[in-house]
Amino acid sequence: MSFSFFVLLLLFLSGVSSSEPKLNANYYYKSCSNLERIMQDVVTTKQINSPTTAASTLRLFVHDCMVDGCDASVLINSNAFNTAECDADINLSLPDDAFDLVIRTKTSLELNCPDVVSCADILAMATCDLITMVDASRVEGNLPRVNMTIDQSITFFAAKGFNIQEMVALYGGHTIGFSHCNEFSNRIFNFSSASDVDPALNPKFVAALKKVCANFQMDKGMSAFNDVMTPNKFDNMYYQNLLRGLGLLRSDHVLVTDPITKPSWSCTPPTTRPFSLTSHVPWRS
Repeated sequence: MSFSFFVLLLLFLSGVSSSEPKLNANYYYKSCSNLERIMQDVVTTKQINSPTTAASTLRLFVHDCMVDGCDASVLINSNAFNTAECDADINLSLPDDAFDLVIRTKTSLELNCPDVVSCADILAMATCDLITMVDASRVEGNLPRVNMTIDQSITFFAAKGFNIQEMVALYGGHTIGFSHCNEFSNRIFNFSSASDVDPALNPKFVAALKKVCANFQMDKGMSAFNDVMTPNKFDNMYYQNLLRGLGLLRSDHVLVTDPITKPSWSCTPPTTRPFSLTSHVPWRS
């Protein structure tokens, strides 16, 4: 169990009376000896297939524990006589991935040791495993930031063993996925004293982004696709977008304007041909 999660668990359980049974990490050692292996198998598979599972499960765990303790009551459905916790207004946005993980884990455990492991313990242990798996402490400094200058990006990727052309190819991964509005809001709101928006952006693109991100300060989850043209297709449209002023992130746009990386744009990439990371130039396969 990670130290940070242990501290978090202690904080949640600090209101428990000392007369009640104490926590025991080996509680299921005899009654469900394969517990840890089953948990790790289900949790790892779920996280690999749905990378948002870690954040989703941690959020569900916190929402459960903050209301009368970590008892998995947030998992109970409403009925004709009672409105359950999960249907409270603040819980309506709890991610499905977290609920799905608990259901999958409970099902697997019931096949091996029926009526033994509680849903409350499943949720707590799954959260612990996921926090250990993603280890947020390793992220800082190991992923490029959207506000990096081109020199900072080159230095960052060089430290990982990539040259400039390979860096441009790796940035092409933005052809799928999305970015939250706060990562590019400075390009569409109050850009500078001379212009409210980044003049490098396509005006129609800006108008659409402003609508999408109108309330981003209130709703931190608001986001836009990195590739507005083919957001769900792994192709070269990302590069075409940058040339047309449709690059969402500032760190992407500078790739086509900075003299250091501009030579990589000496030819126009095809619109649908997938790039290969084995080639030096991303649109030549």
